[in-house]
Amino acid sequence: MNLVLETLNQEITRRRALWITAFAFAGLVAILSRRGNRSDTVAASANGEEVTLVQFNDAGEKLETARVRKVIHPDAEWRKLLSSEQYYVTRHASTDMAFTGTYYETHDPGIFRCICCANALFSSEAKFDSGTGWPSFWAPIAEDNVRKRSDMSLLMQRVEVLCTRCDAHLGHVFDDGPPPTNLRYCINESSLHFISRKA
Repeated sequence: MNLVLETLNQEITRRRALWITAFAFAGLVAILSRRGNRSDTVAASANGEEVTLVQFNDAGEKLETARVRKVIHPDAEWRKLLSSEQYYVTRHASTDMAFTGTYYETHDPGIFRCICCANALFSSEAKFDSGTGWPSFWAPIAEDNVRKRSDMSLLMQRVEVLCTRCDAHLGHVFDDGPPPTNLRYCINESSLHFISRKA
């Protein structure tokens, strides 16, 4: 009987070690891939890279399409400019806990801007209640203002959404949203600044 229990305990310990190793490896891959992206961004900034954005006023009215310089700061500067939560979400692709903010419940007319660079990202007109606890939109305010890239962290294929102007991590986009796009931009509140449209 003791031999059976000892064998069972060894098997559980091996399984636990395999799981820990797998998660540690996945975490290391995610960290290294993020570091590579950040250094690419800094290099682009050093070259004075410009991007095309659609400009909007605070009432959400479209103004013009313009070429603007990317907003890039050293990591230490981002730490000074942002709260701790905003910093880790936008600069290190962390995630807000569901149902902890207020924007997922916000249905007032207005515009959602990037917390890092004030780029117009989403309009309340495209916002919907997804039941997930995160602000959700069926489309960005302008396709040029956000960009997407493949995200293989968490051992699954996802599509990350970033601010075009400053490369802030915003969240992810999924294909389970409502018409007309059938998309759900699941966005972290810490990456947004809401400006209510005055009546």
